[in-house]
Amino acid sequence: MNQNPVDGQITIIDANGNEKLCQILFTLDSEEFNKKYVVFYEISSFNETEDDEEIPLMAASYVEGSDGEGELSEIESDEEWAFIEAAVNDFNEQCAEEDEDSE
Repeated sequence: MNQNPVDGQITIIDANGNEKLCQILFTLDSEEFNKKYVVFYEISSFNETEDDEEIPLMAASYVEGSDGEGELSEIESDEEWAFIEAAVNDFNEQCAEEDEDSE
């Protein structure tokens, strides 16, 4: 599993046609599924979250164009979701270790 933390934002359009600004948490590649994925969260939901609440994460597969823009697609299978969940768990563990090291 190759995770690439990204300091960037994307704008998604929800089912109602509303634009939502999202912060990218990380991207990852899967040789098994031959796809790239992005894990992100809506910035407004982060601002509304209490300290003890988890931030709702979203994920999608994507194809990056030559202009740097990308096209997001829904994740298609339970196996892909399991792959994403494992990546998020790894990411959370790495963040927890970094927090312990900085104390």
